[in-house]
Parts: sequence; C-alpha cells; structure tokens
Amino acid sequence: MSNDFGTFGDIHVTVDDDHVATVEIRRGPNNFFSPAMIDSMVDAFRAIDADPRCRAVVLCSEGKHFCAGADFSGDGDDSPDARNPNGSPRHLYDAAVDLFATTTPVVAAVQGAAIGGGLGVACFADFRVAAPEARFAANFARLGFHHGFGLSATLPPLIGQQRSLELLYTGRRINGETAHEMGLADRLVPLDDLRVEAHEFAAEIAASAPLAVASIRETMRGGLAQQVRAATDREKAEQDWLRLTDDWKEGVRAMADRRPPNFTER
Repeated sequence: MSNDFGTFGDIHVTVDDDHVATVEIRRGPNNFFSPAMIDSMVDAFRAIDADPRCRAVVLCSEGKHFCAGADFSGDGDDSPDARNPNGSPRHLYDAAVDLFATTTPVVAAVQGAAIGGGLGVACFADFRVAAPEARFAANFARLGFHHGFGLSATLPPLIGQQRSLELLYTGRRINGETAHEMGLADRLVPLDDLRVEAHEFAAEIAASAPLAVASIRETMRGGLAQQVRAATDREKAEQDWLRLTDDWKEGVRAMADRRPPNFTER
C-alpha cells in the first residue's frame, strides 16, 4: 500500500509498506533538468534519509522522458548556470554534492531520454533499470560545452574509461539495450514493466538488514560525494569559459534548429 510522504517542489514522494519510497519527478513530459529541481530532490532525499520507514528508493519520472537535459530555450530556471529562484548564490553543483551525500540506496527507472544533466541524475542512483526505448547521451561536446554534474567521477566506474571518453567526445546517443551491454543499465525490461521491476529491485534491498546495507554502502560509495565535489569544481571552471565561446552559441543554435553544428574553434 502506498502512502503519501510529501511534495518537494516538482518532486512527489510516496512510501510503501515494504519500506520502498518512490520519488517521482513531475516536470513532464520532458522533465527538464534545472537547479530548482535538484534542490527539491535534495530536500526529498534528506527527508527520506531521516525516516526509518524508508530503506530504499525508486527514482522515476512522469511523462515521456526520465530527464531530457537542460532546456536551452531561455524560459524558466533551466539554464545550466541558473541560481535558485529565491536569489541564493548557491550553485547547481553545490546541490549536486548534497544529493550524492544522501544515504538511502536508489534504483532509477529510466524511460525515454536521460540526456546531459539527466544522464548525471541517472548516474547518481546506485542502480539503473532501463527500457529498450531509453536513450542515454552525454551530449555536451555537441553543444560546444564541457560535461557536468559529476559525470567525471560517476561515469567511468560504470562503463570504463574508454567507453566514457567515447560517449563524452562524440555525444553519441545509445539505447537501453546498448546501455545494458555497457553496464550503464543494470537491468533491461519492457517499458510496461519498468516501474514494477525497479520497485521489486528496491524491495530486495529494503528486505536486507538496514544497518548492514548502510554499512556496505558507506564502504563502497561513502566517498563519492567528495569525489563529485572535486569533479564538479573542475567541470564548472571549464563550463564557465566555454560558455563564452562562439562554439557554445553555435551548438545551442544548431540544437534549436535541428541541424549539424558548424564549430569554428572560437
């Protein structure tokens, strides 16, 4: 039985009797990535960490896509360099580090696109269950930009250094089947079964001794938040200067026009 846990901005949380919390991003259909969304996720996951009913989490999204990256249309708070709507100087990557510092195990259910920052959100999770129709891409270089959200620290342990370089250099999109073959997706299931499979996976975790799981997780990924801090410090510095280049402007225009970019190294 699902019980309402609370709403945190665009994030809605329920918790079931089997100790699995479901965190749903409600920015459909595309669930564009934004600083405000990540701040809301931090609030939700911190509340889950503090509640003994919650021993594992399913992270999912309403609509067509898991998270289709940033919205570069200029509307709303979706710019990669946006600050919080309340005027706080807190940067997106400060929130990212806080998210990685939360302690409850997470299984992400990935449908549709997990692109750019959305890929970073998927890689925050301990595990990823994907549908064959899912699409993963680190499309930053195709925009004339440097990758972010700690992917420097999270992507290589999942798929290896060489495959990470391939995805980062080319911006190539891969489907759920290829992601599963690479190790980016831990399980591949039909789209209609995605949330059920993710929930069953999380329930398996929740059925183990909570103190033991917490101890194991701390051993295996307890230092990840600090690794992400070091990674995002570098990523932000590179993004800051690349955002001033003509190639960045061209990459964004080309994406909006749905055409190949014409980069000039300026």
